[in-house]
Amino acid sequence: MGVLDGKVALITGGGKGVGLGISQALSKEGADIFICGRHTKALATATEQLQANGVRAEYLKGNVSDGDDCSAIVAACADRLGGVDILVNNANDAMPIPLLEVSDDDFTRFFQTGPLAVLRLMKACHPLMVARGGGSVINLVTSAAVRWDMATFGPYAAVKEATRSLTRAAGCEWGKDNIRVNAIAPHAMTPSLQWWTETYPEEADAFVKSIPLGRIGDPEADIGRIAVFLASQDASYLSGVTIPADGGHSRWG
Repeated sequence: MGVLDGKVALITGGGKGVGLGISQALSKEGADIFICGRHTKALATATEQLQANGVRAEYLKGNVSDGDDCSAIVAACADRLGGVDILVNNANDAMPIPLLEVSDDDFTRFFQTGPLAVLRLMKACHPLMVARGGGSVINLVTSAAVRWDMATFGPYAAVKEATRSLTRAAGCEWGKDNIRVNAIAPHAMTPSLQWWTETYPEEADAFVKSIPLGRIGDPEADIGRIAVFLASQDASYLSGVTIPADGGHSRWG
């Protein structure tokens, strides 16, 4: 038996990278999985992989920057799988970019796919979690705001710090509903990071050497297992916090 048997998890951006790693980890502990994203082929492939773990898995193509899509995603999850116990807000469009180069449209888009989408999805899932006696929200953020050198990370960190604020506020406001809200600030090997390490091997090697544990995290084995912990009863007294899953790279506090 898994620690998440009988639970339903909704993961945005669940078709690849960290989102898929978390989806895999949750499914292997018995959770039924609903994933969404913008690329149908990746979603379909991921769904087949998740179903092979012996759980129910469904997907819906959607863009979390669109409020109607957010509502449709949550409604589809509830309709097909019976509700929502676990929400993982992973999808985001923000990227590192120098302050003098970021446009108003870029910055607005970053917030639409980041904290605005997170807020919409949390609010849409709230009554569904209340109906099932509680739940767990896991928001993916970043340690960029506590980097020793924030050059090019300003807009990206601003968006993620807004999500951290929502995480803390929801953790305080929704505790009475038995809904826990936490965040993970990950370093993990994703398709984009893989491209960077292959394209700029010397720079990537220097980066990896700066990580105390000497490696980049695995989306499932490292980040996914933390998500399992946060979603399970093992974390029943934990809410409103951010867990840095970065091999000791960032300095918090």
